[in-house]
Amino acid sequence: MSLPVLSRIRPALSAFGLLVLIAGAAYAQAFENLSIATKAGQRQSFKVEVARNDADRAQGLMFRRSMPADQGMLFDFGRVEPVSMWMQNTYLPLDMLFIRADGTIARIAANTEPLSTRTISSGEPVLSVLELNAGTAAKLGIKPGDRVEHPLFKR
Repeated sequence: MSLPVLSRIRPALSAFGLLVLIAGAAYAQAFENLSIATKAGQRQSFKVEVARNDADRAQGLMFRRSMPADQGMLFDFGRVEPVSMWMQNTYLPLDMLFIRADGTIARIAANTEPLSTRTISSGEPVLSVLELNAGTAAKLGIKPGDRVEHPLFKR
């Protein structure tokens, strides 16, 4: 490459590199700490993405092919109400933990079926839903009545 061409490309490459670094930092900041305190006295920690608006809740974990064992997605519905979820365009089997406003787990829908349009109901009014990899709740002994600790929930 000639020097004039290289001198025009270098700033563009530098700007692209900066954009990649910023995007990577923003993605890392998207995770928040969440823990679950079981009635058996165990505490399990996760890094979660929080879906706080309609667009993020609609997207959820759709089209993802993997998720680390210590990560999940917390859906904040902004008010307490009955909710229904589905797995359309979601390739990962998931455990869905339906959570009351006080942080207690109301219900767990374990090992949900990927790509299904079947609705999965909360069974009662809840504030949020936590999605984890399928089998996580059983493996870690997480059950209804256990408490989710995150700033979203009242003490």
